[in-house]
Amino acid sequence: MTQVSMTVNGKAASGEIEGRTLLVDFLRETLELTGTHVGCDTSQCGACVVHVDGKAVKACAIFAAEAEGAEVTTIEGMAAPDGALNVIQQAFQDHHGLQCGFCTPGMVMSAAALLAENPTPSEAEIRDYLEGNICRCTGYHNIVKAILAASGQDVSAIAAE
Repeated sequence: MTQVSMTVNGKAASGEIEGRTLLVDFLRETLELTGTHVGCDTSQCGACVVHVDGKAVKACAIFAAEAEGAEVTTIEGMAAPDGALNVIQQAFQDHHGLQCGFCTPGMVMSAAALLAENPTPSEAEIRDYLEGNICRCTGYHNIVKAILAASGQDVSAIAAE
């Protein structure tokens, strides 16, 4: 067993883990932050995206020990302390960027990383960036609209599908 410590959503977090414990399992099972989803166990779907030191990472693809000392942000850390949704979460709600909601945490975390890198991405850039995130419900159209809206861009030019 190994002791691991990191900052998760602005709070110190630690636990005793086996060396093979994935970050997603540490977050969900040890810290009980279940907003980060496990969708495929093969890093294909993106449901487990979190930010590690400000970068989008598929939490099923790294060991918890690799995040030792890191700043980790999960979907639970995106909202304001009073529970108010951040601009991306609100845009997903306003533009119906979710249906079943299973992929939504990973999509929101990926969108946040994209907007940090590129504050006003084009529709094509958004679609390209989300290539590693799978949604089985929405067809991505409203997800793209939500991300455009979160970036402050006009979404009325996007044709309805």
